[in-house]
Amino acid sequence: MTDPLQIPLRDIHFPGHLSWWPPAPGWWILLGTVLITGGILWWWRRRKHKLMASALRLARLEFDGLRARYAADHDAGRLVKDLSILLRRLCVSIFPRTASASLTGERWLEFLDRPLPASRFTAGPGRILLDAPYRPRVELGEIEPLLALCDDWLNSLGDYRAGRPS
Repeated sequence: MTDPLQIPLRDIHFPGHLSWWPPAPGWWILLGTVLITGGILWWWRRRKHKLMASALRLARLEFDGLRARYAADHDAGRLVKDLSILLRRLCVSIFPRTASASLTGERWLEFLDRPLPASRFTAGPGRILLDAPYRPRVELGEIEPLLALCDDWLNSLGDYRAGRPS
C-alpha cells in the first residue's frame, strides 16, 4: 500500500475574486423581462391615451356639428336629446363601462359633474338633460347655458382623465 504522505496532493485552494460582470444568465433573463414588460406598459398607456384623445376629438367635432345644426333649425328638443346621447357615448368610450353605462337620473348628473369644479349638471343648467324629454317644449333660453356647460365639460375632460382634475 502506498503511504498517503507520499501522494503529491496540493492544499485546498479557493477561486479568485468573482467579478460582477458578466452577470449570470438569470440576471439577463430578469433584465429582458423587465424591459419587455416596461415596453408593453408604455405602449398600452400610449395607445389608451391616443384612443381617448381621438374619442374627445371626434366628440368635439360632433358637438360643433350639433351646435351648427341648432343654429340652423332652432330645434331645442332635438339638440338636448342629441347632446345627451353624445355625452353618454363619450363616457362609455373613455371611462370604464361599469362606471358610466348603467347610470341614470341624479347619479348620471353626478357622474358628469366629476370633471367640473362645481356641480353644474346636478344644480345648474345640466338638469335639463333629465327632464327635457318629458317636457312638451324646451325654452330657447335654457339652451345657451347648456351648450356652454357641455363645452366646458368637453374641455375639462382631457385634464380630468390625465389625472389633473381642474
